[in-house]
Amino acid sequence: MVDAIRSGPQTRPAARAKAKKKTRSLWWQVHQWAGLQISLFLSFVFVTGTLAVLSYEMDWLARPAMWAAPTPAEERVSWGRVGAAVEDHLPGAEILNLYAPLHPASTFDVIVSHEGATKHVYVHPRTGQVTGTGPWAGFQRFLRNTHRHLMIPVKWGVSIVSISAVFLLVSLVTSFWVYKKWWRGFLRWPEGRTARALTGDVHRVMGVWSIWFIVLMIVTGLWYFVEQWGGAAPAANAPRTEIAGEAPQVFDRPGDALDAGIAALRDQIPGYRVDTVRWLPGGQPVFEVHGTTDRAILVRPRANAAWIDARTGALLETVDPSTLSVHTRIAEAADPLHFGTFGGYWTKTLWFVFGAGLSALSLTGVAIYALRIAKAGREEPGWGSGLMRAWRAMGPARWPALALCLLPFVMAPFVL
Repeated sequence: MVDAIRSGPQTRPAARAKAKKKTRSLWWQVHQWAGLQISLFLSFVFVTGTLAVLSYEMDWLARPAMWAAPTPAEERVSWGRVGAAVEDHLPGAEILNLYAPLHPASTFDVIVSHEGATKHVYVHPRTGQVTGTGPWAGFQRFLRNTHRHLMIPVKWGVSIVSISAVFLLVSLVTSFWVYKKWWRGFLRWPEGRTARALTGDVHRVMGVWSIWFIVLMIVTGLWYFVEQWGGAAPAANAPRTEIAGEAPQVFDRPGDALDAGIAALRDQIPGYRVDTVRWLPGGQPVFEVHGTTDRAILVRPRANAAWIDARTGALLETVDPSTLSVHTRIAEAADPLHFGTFGGYWTKTLWFVFGAGLSALSLTGVAIYALRIAKAGREEPGWGSGLMRAWRAMGPARWPALALCLLPFVMAPFVL
């Protein structure tokens, strides 16, 4: 009896420690399951999203027709002159969209439909001359379509990609239990002496410093899922003015009317910067202009929409993004936050760096598991055998994950 009484208090700390260890082990198993089972697909989503941030620049490097001597925005030719240059270069082509140069050394990018094919036409920002054409398919189109919806119908593709945000959320939440006193990791740099220890240190450091970015990707990823299943906000750029069937023809060429309308738009909204012009959408005698202003932050250019009569050059209507509903403002902020486009190259570069870190975070997680099972099997921690074991440990989910990664490459010739 005495021995039992004496041993009671001594066993309680041991029991608590055992229970705590068991709980931590459970969190580790969940963390490992969420990160490993579809790690192949997660890595694919992270890598394609990271590359998509700078996909325009990749096209620019690959297409000399997009190169131009640096031209300040105030010295560029007018939008109407760009449209007229394309009309003269490709008579009979249907002009769809005009895009402003993304940086000073780039051309205007005009999307046209010509002879049954969609293509790019590039116009020099200083001379207004066509510098060349390019196919619709390119790095930007492939990476954007792959990362967003895997080249399959948008509703299903976006939903599948967005599910990765759920696994990312589980990985994030469980990591706080797996990594004890994680807040100390901000200043703890990798110092492991073995491959497994070093990989684990790198994984933890990248994870801690990427928390804000991971949360942002989770929130925006889940939002895209909500949009596809009934939660989409009303479009910010829905036209609110019916275009009159009859109107006096003041300008002979639509481009002249566009320039007159943009001048009126800038008079009404000082500092308006045109980003995109939809050229006579749906055959209507009206231009739809998208741009940026100082009236609201974290909105897509389409939230600063304006409509211009293509016959008279009259400014028909504008949208003030500061008056949009909270629901619409959230929807318009999703893309700028997801791709980091709201601050120009400063934020795009930052998003690219952290996107690369998130991709590495997924890959190092697999590497940690591979080295762990190699050690458990008393094998040399070789990458070949370890990765093969990790591949098998992914279970049946590895085959659908591999199929989803290959799907865009199969679909690209039919979609682009």
